[in-house]
Amino acid sequence: MVKLDIDFNGLKLKNPILTASGTFGYGSEFEDFIDLERLGGFIVKGTTLNPREGNLYPRIAETASGMLNAVGLQNKGVDVFCDKIYPDIKDFNTNILVNVSGSVVEDYVAKAAKINDLENIPAIELNISCPNVKEGGMAFGTSCASAEEVVKAVRKVYKKHLMVKLSPNVTDIVSIAKSVEDQGADSVSLVNTFLGMAIDAKTRKPKLSTITGGLSGPAIKPIALRMVWQVANAVKIPVCGLGGIMTAEDAIEFLLAGASSIQVGTANFIEPEATIKILEGIQYYCHKYGVEDINELIGAMQA
Repeated sequence: MVKLDIDFNGLKLKNPILTASGTFGYGSEFEDFIDLERLGGFIVKGTTLNPREGNLYPRIAETASGMLNAVGLQNKGVDVFCDKIYPDIKDFNTNILVNVSGSVVEDYVAKAAKINDLENIPAIELNISCPNVKEGGMAFGTSCASAEEVVKAVRKVYKKHLMVKLSPNVTDIVSIAKSVEDQGADSVSLVNTFLGMAIDAKTRKPKLSTITGGLSGPAIKPIALRMVWQVANAVKIPVCGLGGIMTAEDAIEFLLAGASSIQVGTANFIEPEATIKILEGIQYYCHKYGVEDINELIGAMQA
């Protein structure tokens, strides 16, 4: 048997496979397709302080080797999550993480404090790609100062594993990663979606109601892989890699680049069983190449 468990800076994962927020609902939606307890964990959709309806339709557009989305963090708010959704998912024998989003620092802090009290939620993923309304809409994660501010504030009230999700829409992602590490992040996940757009040439109108949206899928994998490698070689905390992971080979590339865990996102829309197939593919790879412990692959790229 291949040893697949990972100690992700105190967060015990039975294997390195997680799901990307916004692509997996609240987890229970996938019960008919896969055994959720086989996963290292799943990350529920972005949760805000108050309910959000999201953006107007259309808000998803297919692109070459990927997709654009501008869903706009549609969710029922943190109180409904705590009171109604959490009781239905809390007993799954795997790690459940909540993606925490906001538009001001105070929102992040309030949500993190509420989720901190949920016994069976061992970690949150802090989404700092959200627009900071007090700073004219610039995302929290696009400057060291604003990233530090929100992570420092949340760290004061959140006592469990704090993963920070980094935006790739920056000049120097390594500096941002170091900044959140300095403020107490237990890990980082990267990358979030890239800003993109698409136009319908026939109607001459944008394909998204918001004009621009987040690009994900295989098209972004080479850039995401490069950023994961850069960050993994610059910080001491573990890295969770994501961005275009569709196959076991993709996942292994991220591990070799230095990621200690990975997230499967867009692939879930195409094939609901993608996470399990990737897990089984990793097991096959390890058997084929004589890898007895998955940890042997982390950062093992030979250059």
